[in-house]
Amino acid sequence: MGIETSAGNIKREKGNSELAKNKNQVQDPSSNTRVNTSNRGKKTRRRLPKKGLVVSPVQTLYDTCKDVFTFGGIGVIPSPESIEKLRTVLDGIKAADFDVSPDMPFFRNSSTRRTQAIGYLHIYECDKFSIGIFCLPPSGVIPLHNHPGMTVFSKLLFGTMHIKSYDWVVEKPSDAVKHPEIQESEVQQPEVQELEVKQSEVEQSEPKKTKVQQPGVRLAKVKVDSDFTAPCNTSILYPADGGNMHCFTALTACAVLDVLGPPYNDSEGRHCTYYLDFPYANFSVDGLSVPVEERDSHAWLQEREKPEDLAFIGELYKGPKILE
Repeated sequence: MGIETSAGNIKREKGNSELAKNKNQVQDPSSNTRVNTSNRGKKTRRRLPKKGLVVSPVQTLYDTCKDVFTFGGIGVIPSPESIEKLRTVLDGIKAADFDVSPDMPFFRNSSTRRTQAIGYLHIYECDKFSIGIFCLPPSGVIPLHNHPGMTVFSKLLFGTMHIKSYDWVVEKPSDAVKHPEIQESEVQQPEVQELEVKQSEVEQSEPKKTKVQQPGVRLAKVKVDSDFTAPCNTSILYPADGGNMHCFTALTACAVLDVLGPPYNDSEGRHCTYYLDFPYANFSVDGLSVPVEERDSHAWLQEREKPEDLAFIGELYKGPKILE
């Protein structure tokens, strides 16, 4: 919390003896001037916060983030004690603390838009961390994307949402990924009376399928694939664990509080990358295999451009202000 400052009353002392004045002065050894050590002559004075002052949960969140991410940076994970401290604060936060609800104009107007835009309420951002709220209308989707070198805390404030997240199995994308070879369908040889059928027509009806190179895909393992309904616990993802790549699909109107440490920054290598996901059976890599019973929990991810129909709309945050 900041310390309030206000203009103090200027009081002139009349009738004081010269001796009283001298008590508030000391001799400057380097000159013949005297320095006044009394605070009575100052126009402003510092005041301590009033006792019993209520600190908003939003302010508490900011103060906690500032403490947790003080020495943070790309790839730096806060200590377990710090993570638990911030998690506890977020678990206790409610939508009303930010003055957000399904009755906001954003949700009322979402049915009139041609595309399912995502609303964003900017609360705070610095080079160490950011705090914001994503608002998703029913059926709204934030596509599968990553959080490079970040520790991210997400808290569903209201609504029901499906979350699917992944972590990498291999570090680098493979250029040797191939479609699994599909056995050529047996094309029955034409009978003597059908020799007039052209071979090209047979091939057209039963095309041959071979392995095809599919560059830039990486194997990932599913971390979360579930529906969540508020109130629920805070979810946390890390640079290499916890579901660093995730996708949000709103089943009802939703609001998600996000704390990123550090936030995205293209110049520092923290660019938001979007992905397509494919079932494990779609591709194969020489020397890389997954047990049959685990294949449903694995997928291939491939980088993609930001979807053209993905739109974010900045919404005005009207909740409690943060005092830095």
